[in-house]
Amino acid sequence: MGRVQLTVEFARLDDEARLPTQGSPQAAGWDLYALEETIVVSRKSSMIRTGLSVAIPEGWEGQIRCRSSLGKKGMIMPNGVGTIDSDYRGELMVLATWIGEGKKFIVAKGERVAQLLFAPVPKVTIQEVSPEELGNTERGKGGFGSTGKF
Repeated sequence: MGRVQLTVEFARLDDEARLPTQGSPQAAGWDLYALEETIVVSRKSSMIRTGLSVAIPEGWEGQIRCRSSLGKKGMIMPNGVGTIDSDYRGELMVLATWIGEGKKFIVAKGERVAQLLFAPVPKVTIQEVSPEELGNTERGKGGFGSTGKF
């Protein structure tokens, strides 16, 4: 099965900004780099600048995700995944929170801080129906943990 080809345009908003790179030809994500040293204080959110702007093609979205190596140390993205819409043209920023050891984490200038993945976005039409029209499933109205068989 062939891979979908997608061209995504990036602009450097700062001369020192680095374009995204892939860790390997099979990597799903593109590494984003910190434009400047940033202190991420414990239990507070910080914005890490990339110095980049992007034009994601219509029908696609960008997903900014935390790098597993930083997550292992204790840096997380408080919103889990950051969504970049195709019509956004501002600077790409990485929202980060430090939950690891110590009162702060210093992100070095030029450090890989997140991954950017691209995903298709279907055109969706919302249609209202009655609860009965939704039908039933084996899970039904079971909430959190209801599918676990312990």
